[in-house]
Amino acid sequence: MSAMARRQWQRASSPELSFTELGFGAGGIGNLYRGVSDAESDAALQAAWDANVRYFDVAPLYGFGLAETRLNRFLRDKPRDSYVLSTKVGRLLTPATPETRDAIGKFFDVPSRKEVFAYDYDGVMRSVEFSMERLGVDRIDVLLAHDLDVFSHGSQEVLDGHLETFISGGYKALLSLREQGVIAGIGAGVNEWQSCQWMAERGDFDLFLLAGRYTLLEQEALESFLPLCETRGIGIILGGPYNSGILARGVGDGAKYNYSDAPGDVIERVSKIEAICATHGVRLVDAAFRFPLLHPCVVSSIPGVQTEAEVMSNVQASQADIPGALWRDLKSAGLMREDAPTGT
Repeated sequence: MSAMARRQWQRASSPELSFTELGFGAGGIGNLYRGVSDAESDAALQAAWDANVRYFDVAPLYGFGLAETRLNRFLRDKPRDSYVLSTKVGRLLTPATPETRDAIGKFFDVPSRKEVFAYDYDGVMRSVEFSMERLGVDRIDVLLAHDLDVFSHGSQEVLDGHLETFISGGYKALLSLREQGVIAGIGAGVNEWQSCQWMAERGDFDLFLLAGRYTLLEQEALESFLPLCETRGIGIILGGPYNSGILARGVGDGAKYNYSDAPGDVIERVSKIEAICATHGVRLVDAAFRFPLLHPCVVSSIPGVQTEAEVMSNVQASQADIPGALWRDLKSAGLMREDAPTGT
């Protein structure tokens, strides 16, 4: 297997981190949407490792600790300096019964737990301690405040309260952990760039994991957030590059966008993008994977995976050659912002 392309990231006195362009999003091995056996999880992780993927992103929420413990088992015999690891804070897990646990119908065959949002100083410190125990590591490279967005909290008013709690409490915990060298980079993992910008304007953040908001379908983040990141040297980890699947599988029956059935206007736009890709002999999924990585701030793209086959499909996409004429044609057709970086 050829070497996986890497992106180096470093700010000020922070240690340098070497991200592979293709990362492993571990939500799937937390049994998101279906149960995944230990054997399936191990096969997916092994396929990624064999393909030289060396960045792994996880969170306590993913299977209520299951994804972190699965990563522990897989990474235990790997040299700690050979990979980059990120996890998240902002939720604590409390015991529940199988009948009263959270996320029934979303996570399957997972520990019976309830989630409690905890963006304060003590909550973040407790969350890190629990994650390090589940992961079996003595340090975490990147620590991200999880789901500080309207999508997760239901309203701007509720989100505003959590943001204030975080910036006055949890953020200070992250700063302390970074100063101690327990973690190299701090940031947030969210579904909306607006929250990232709010935090970036109020604190000293290193990296943001932005899920689904800078893709072939969505480039609004170029208005103000990504230019701010470029000025500050903030790195972007791009989650959800396929917008919940429609940019990977196209517009067939059951096409999903942003965790739901794709609306008509999105289906129409993707159909047009796919048609232009076809004229260049490019798979839609290949173009979707490559596009975000053309922005200078993006250090890695992390599609969520559950199976070995999905890993290998992403590896294929990461190695595809995309002609510059494709991006020019998408811009000419009004299907991509003119100011989107394409390297051409």
